[in-house]
Amino acid sequence: MIYGIGTDICDIRRVKASLARHGERFAAKVLSDAEMAIWKARSARWPERGVRYLATRFSAKEAFSKAIGLGMRMPMTWRLCEIGKLPSGQPVVVLHGVLKEWFEAKNLRAHITVTDESEYAASFCVVETAPPGPLPVSVSAAP
Repeated sequence: MIYGIGTDICDIRRVKASLARHGERFAAKVLSDAEMAIWKARSARWPERGVRYLATRFSAKEAFSKAIGLGMRMPMTWRLCEIGKLPSGQPVVVLHGVLKEWFEAKNLRAHITVTDESEYAASFCVVETAPPGPLPVSVSAAP
């Protein structure tokens, strides 16, 4: 059953301006330690790619915070919510600390998608109540 839905669109130019004004402090406020390492590596190779990475993470965390109905208030914080990816490239929500405990206590599961274009990054998040018991590994079609 759907618990909540969130979406966000982020103007990449505003993220770039925030980086220009506040430098790495802005990224450190929004990104987890793992995301920060990726951001630094991408920014070193191609600064524009680093800006897009930060914008998509910002947007995804905003969409997730809306889907869980908390906005940016405890236990939801920027750094306790991480947007990782599976080996396939599919983005996933990775939670830490009290946010992870809160989320698991409610038996929730999140689905996130991110995209970016020349001037905007956008994200969509669906949070659902997970069925009791272990999560299914795969779903097979009936014969």
